[in-house]
Amino acid sequence: MSTDTTAVAAGSGPLAPARATGRPASRKWWRKHRRDIGAGYLFIAPAIIGFLVLVGYPIIFSGYHAFTDWNGLTAATWTGWHNFTYLFTQDPTFWPSLWATLLFTLISVPATLIVGLGLAMLLNRALAGVRWFRTIFFLPVVLPAVAVLTLWKYLYDPQYGLANQALTALHLPTSLWLGSTQMALPSIVIIGLWGCGATMMIFLAGLQTVPAELHEAARIDGAGPIRAFFTITLPMITPILLLQIVLQINQAFQTFTPIQLLTNGGPENTTNLLMYKIYFDGFQNFSKFPQLGYATAEVWVLFILVLIVTALTLRTSSLWVYADNTQD
Repeated sequence: MSTDTTAVAAGSGPLAPARATGRPASRKWWRKHRRDIGAGYLFIAPAIIGFLVLVGYPIIFSGYHAFTDWNGLTAATWTGWHNFTYLFTQDPTFWPSLWATLLFTLISVPATLIVGLGLAMLLNRALAGVRWFRTIFFLPVVLPAVAVLTLWKYLYDPQYGLANQALTALHLPTSLWLGSTQMALPSIVIIGLWGCGATMMIFLAGLQTVPAELHEAARIDGAGPIRAFFTITLPMITPILLLQIVLQINQAFQTFTPIQLLTNGGPENTTNLLMYKIYFDGFQNFSKFPQLGYATAEVWVLFILVLIVTALTLRTSSLWVYADNTQD
């Protein structure tokens, strides 16, 4: 054994000081940077406190009360799985409400995506006045929801509404619209399409990122507009499409305001979406008022349902979302 090797083994030699001084060096680094670290934690403290107070605590609070009989005024009584058992096996309005919510989602999400993408394609052109048209189509998004829905309520009026007057002028059969079990849910979907300006703007931003040279090459190769759309434009904006699908699914599952202002869940529970059912069971069911514990259990069912649908959408996105792996 050489002299250097013996010295290292004995705890001496050139490598020994580095090992011996490792802990003091880390203490020295901490003393040097602790003020910067403390300042960093101080700056992020409002965000952490806000998350714990506004998100963390409500989640824990609602998770506990979902298993209780609680009226919001007196102390909660622990009932275990009773709320969930009653919801799935005895509540006469849960399954119709779940079906109405799923049907509404299946209709409204594709319709909103198609209309929003179609408007974005039409307005993604260098035409005179195109900015004014973009503003006009986006305007319904920023208008007060109550005022807009009140206007639609008059438009759908069976006797005096413009919808039936237009159908009469075209010699087409009229409808009860919000008062019809067949047309109430589609009528709510139509209102949502009128306000798809936000969807249009997001798609428009995605379309403007598609390289123009790809369309030039497609035209040179003889591809028409339809083929260029399905082979170039649509694959290139699939990441934006995925974002839109997730946003629209979440929005559809949480639709409440149109139901509360226009139909109150009717007629015959055809528009009694889960979000409105939660509100009704928690605050408006005066025969058992108030039952916030039961409504909280319904909130968790809705949350898990949205989580599952969103997870499945993201899980299958790798099959159809285009990812550019040519750049590091």
